[in-house]
Amino acid sequence: MLPRVTDGKGMRWRRDRISAVLYDVGVKHQRVAAALGRLLWGSDVRRLYSEQHLLASLPEGSVVIDIPCGGGVAFRGLEPGRRLAYVAVDLSRALILRARKEAARRGLGSVRFVEADVDALPFRDSHFDLCLAYNGLHCFASPDQAVSEITRVLRPGGILRGSTVLTGQGRRQDILIRLWTGLGMFGPGGGAGELRSWLSDAGLSRIQVDVTGAIAFFSAQKRGI
Repeated sequence: MLPRVTDGKGMRWRRDRISAVLYDVGVKHQRVAAALGRLLWGSDVRRLYSEQHLLASLPEGSVVIDIPCGGGVAFRGLEPGRRLAYVAVDLSRALILRARKEAARRGLGSVRFVEADVDALPFRDSHFDLCLAYNGLHCFASPDQAVSEITRVLRPGGILRGSTVLTGQGRRQDILIRLWTGLGMFGPGGGAGELRSWLSDAGLSRIQVDVTGAIAFFSAQKRGI
């Protein structure tokens, strides 16, 4: 990646509106995303969309952080009027603007938007019940530090769910990762073993990592309950 930055989606994501918009358009359309997932990563990415419905099962009053929120894919599972505190965080101002429009279109006026770096989240310790971190860790300059910071703001027993691109899952995929790393869109990333280490070292347990092609869907729980 470019020189170390403390930002949520890489230096290019901070400044490049075109990259942000292209990403958002692709990921918001499930059929397009599914085709690209198979073509680029050899992956079935439909789980990203099925997990949106998990929000409907959260207890009233739950506090959720979505980082990086992108253009608002993860909060599609929110129902207008539900008593959830939902905070959508991203480094990219362009993506936050798009996410705001998506929330307004869905009648989700209670979603709070914050432009912030994942390395230094502006929230107190043990604040959130759930963190959604889809399509993010492979973009972060220091994924281990990002996981530690996310864990800090989770309450004991809180859940982290997300997805990330993995290295070491195929020659073609690794070439793509190196290309996008050189463009400043990806960070150093890591393989499945490193992902498990980031989660465990941050103080998370009950770790599950499900790999499909070069993408891993993962979940873990903060220790301490």
